[in-house]
Amino acid sequence: MKVFKFGGASIKNALAIKNMCQIVSDHKDSDLLVVVSAMGKTTNNLELLLKERTDEAATDKNLKALLDFHMNISSELFPANHDIFNSLIDHISDLRASLQSSADYNELYDQVVSKGELISSNIIAAYLDHCGTPSQWIDAREYVRTDNNFREGHVDWKLTEELIRHDIHSLAQNNVLVTQGFIGKAENGLTTTLGREGSDFSAAIFASCLSADSVTVWKDVPGILNADPKLVKDAVLFDELPYQEAAEMTYYGANVIHPKTIKPLANKGIPLHVKSFDHPNEPGTIIHECTLKESLPPTIIIKNDQCLISFKVIDFTFVNEDNLSLIFKKLSENNIKINIMQNSAISFSIVIDNDISKIQKLVLSLKDHFDIRYNNGLQLITLKNYQQETLNSYRTDKKILLEQISRKNYRALISP
Repeated sequence: MKVFKFGGASIKNALAIKNMCQIVSDHKDSDLLVVVSAMGKTTNNLELLLKERTDEAATDKNLKALLDFHMNISSELFPANHDIFNSLIDHISDLRASLQSSADYNELYDQVVSKGELISSNIIAAYLDHCGTPSQWIDAREYVRTDNNFREGHVDWKLTEELIRHDIHSLAQNNVLVTQGFIGKAENGLTTTLGREGSDFSAAIFASCLSADSVTVWKDVPGILNADPKLVKDAVLFDELPYQEAAEMTYYGANVIHPKTIKPLANKGIPLHVKSFDHPNEPGTIIHECTLKESLPPTIIIKNDQCLISFKVIDFTFVNEDNLSLIFKKLSENNIKINIMQNSAISFSIVIDNDISKIQKLVLSLKDHFDIRYNNGLQLITLKNYQQETLNSYRTDKKILLEQISRKNYRALISP
């Protein structure tokens, strides 16, 4: 059994979908489960729809644009009388009904934004059938079960594995299975999402529970590079990486693979391939259990739009374990992840992604205990396995607000 995952860029238009389905068709003789994201920038558009839902005119405009986008793609793939067109109209009607809910924002977010994957997977499954590759659409929510933590559901691994093992292998014997990334079902029966860009993680969940032979993530890059080629010239392609190295890269912010993806695969020894959908015959990068024969080139990871928050004890006593415990408790309650942290005798500083609503909630919950200052619009640079020449180039003529260095890793928060 193999698991393929295709992201939004690989199915952004009709031509891309034809290419994606050709890749699938070339592997249809294997038992294959295909996990797809929403098409193109659909998730961003759904988030905008949610934001403007109280404006009736904007809602009508946004829903029409969403329907037209998928209708236009489908018109290039299917004959005019195909059932997919009525299916798309039904999805948009369901979406309009969801937008009228008075539910909590996070709960509503998952019911709305999940529509992108449901729509795309229906189109992909239908097109595979249309092209002569027998396929079956399956609902990921019937297999991936989570708690009620909307926008970042925590997987109930025991139940999820039982459900996936029950019938996925048998279903895949005669059909390519097409399902959705990013989504699951909560204990209360509502849809949950697994965190932004969580489709990689969905592929890993299915693969782990199936003890799959491999997972392949199809990207718009040739594999895993030591830097974002859009930001760094002469980026180097890794032929292979150990699980631990790849996991550390995702932790520091490398965005080729979702951070949660590596662990379930490493635990089962399932190799992860990262390949180009534009050049499917090229080897790409394989992440597996291996020992590298030579040292790795420096990995350069740049995270923009970062926020530095500093907590200073009001009565000028030292920052102690009780203070830190309180801060970490509130971070957990607000689902805030720390990208880097540092403390002095009387203050504790963290760097997080610049999510204004979360920052405001955090500050409000701790303002009676600390003098809190924050600075946003910053850039966090990580040099993994750095060389002195690379290190010097990133330290020279920079306004560094926070800096950490060890034998292998260098991290700096910079004000542009």
